[in-house]
Amino acid sequence: MQLKTYNSDGSSSGLEEFDRVPTFEDDKGLQALKEVIIAIQANNRQGNASSKTRAQVSGGGKKPFRQKGTGMARQGSRRSPILVGGGVAMGPKPRHYHKKVNKKAKALAFRRALSDRAADGSLLLIEEFSLPQAKTRLMVDILKQVVPERGSILLVDREFQEMVILASRNLPSVELEEAPYLNPLQLSLYDTIVISKVGFETVLNRMEEDN
Repeated sequence: MQLKTYNSDGSSSGLEEFDRVPTFEDDKGLQALKEVIIAIQANNRQGNASSKTRAQVSGGGKKPFRQKGTGMARQGSRRSPILVGGGVAMGPKPRHYHKKVNKKAKALAFRRALSDRAADGSLLLIEEFSLPQAKTRLMVDILKQVVPERGSILLVDREFQEMVILASRNLPSVELEEAPYLNPLQLSLYDTIVISKVGFETVLNRMEEDN
């Protein structure tokens, strides 16, 4: 499969052939990709939403008003869920949203996500991420050449230089991720993925090890 490649300064260097990029001609892997993305999103949830029941809210056990003659519905406690300040009926409690996906499904989902991004041309290669100074302007100048139509961009490298991290942190549509931790959700989420050659080699090696 051919991928667009760029020099470190953002100038184009043409197309390069990569035989190790997997290809899929049918729907194979799409269901695994869906399950893995759902699992990642579920596992990122904190699950700490909590509300108090009528047994946990403060308030006396005294009957708020007499049973008859007030013209209102009878009430036995101010902690009732139907009164302001009362407990919450069937409200949320802390829970785990964790979903487990087997290793083979994860590997298949990763290969499918990588293949789809390479096939649609939104996976771009750059020689390396290197800046002489930690200047946001320098990073913007490079990205303008590599990705003229901005949108959301994910930069991937095996390990980012501090200058690159500092120059990219003020760009709202740009995120950084190291190749060993790249996941199918990130591969599917961003409009464009720009990955260094050493980072791409790391991704391919990781993919082959997991296969």
